[in-house]
Amino acid sequence: MNEQERAGERLLPEVATGERKLEHVRLCLEENVAGEGVTSGMERYTFRHNPLPELNFEELSLETAFIGKRVRTPLLISSMTGGSKTTGAINERLARVANARGWALGVGSIRAAVEQPELATTFDVRRWAPDIPVIANLGAVQLNYGFNTADFQRAVEIAGADMLVLHLNSLQEIFQPEGNTDFSGLFHRIEELCRQLDVPVGVKEVGFGIDGVTAQRLYEAGVAFIDVAGAGGTSWVQVEKFRNSNPVRRAAAEAFADWGIPTAECIQEVRAVNPEGVLIGSGGLYTGVDAAKALALGADLAGFGRSLLESAVASDDALNERLEQVEFELRTVMFGIGAGRIEDLKQTTRLVERR
Repeated sequence: MNEQERAGERLLPEVATGERKLEHVRLCLEENVAGEGVTSGMERYTFRHNPLPELNFEELSLETAFIGKRVRTPLLISSMTGGSKTTGAINERLARVANARGWALGVGSIRAAVEQPELATTFDVRRWAPDIPVIANLGAVQLNYGFNTADFQRAVEIAGADMLVLHLNSLQEIFQPEGNTDFSGLFHRIEELCRQLDVPVGVKEVGFGIDGVTAQRLYEAGVAFIDVAGAGGTSWVQVEKFRNSNPVRRAAAEAFADWGIPTAECIQEVRAVNPEGVLIGSGGLYTGVDAAKALALGADLAGFGRSLLESAVASDDALNERLEQVEFELRTVMFGIGAGRIEDLKQTTRLVERR
């Protein structure tokens, strides 16, 4: 199959394969896996319109900096998938389109490829994305399950990444049938890894949020960036509920449908404790208006995950159009409040709480 055929191909097979990563993609597309009774908190905020922006819309700039790199947009495709033929093709599509539009790119957990080298190509996104920041991804809990510094370095090399993010997913692991649940002593192991690895190391949640106190401890440990990945979007407890055959665990998952710290709250808390720390705001973001709010609340990048997945599965054109829409919405917010640059948006006083 040539590149043109791949670009127009729907990438989710019609027949289930039993592969965990593909199961995750299917569930996120086909089942109600969003948190219930909890939101991102973005709806609590609105921008005050500036009727005289004194800007040329066509000259607005989305360019910004992230970990010493200039990027064309302050937008990130958050860690989603990899580890199978189909999810590798999704990663290829995400990488091609992200590179074309200037979005940063995170990949899903590379654990499978570290353990099974034949899967490495499904995470090798650098060949498709030579110009953008790429973030490799592994679970922090693997530090308690035999992974050493060399394994984490290998994850970075597999993705051709500029940096590594360690995901914290304690509740997901509890409800995951094959979950790793020993999170004891992880803080000091994270601190040690930050000293040993030769690329910047960040930490992210997976949809339940990082609070200010925890973030400050992580910054002090040497973490280069925090991705709050707050509540309001996908609940990985609900995802794993559909995979778990244990009736007690499946029933118990319902009690945690509203678990997590709203994304807006996380961003504000983390920025308050560390005004200079590099910060990604993700979790329940759907539009460029959401991204603008995340940036105005204190984030350096705004991350999108499941809200891009349907387009990513559909075709290159669908994904490109989806990213273009987010960018257009973000630019329109900036025009509407008179912010010509991302730095102006981040310093705006025109984001207010709704009455």
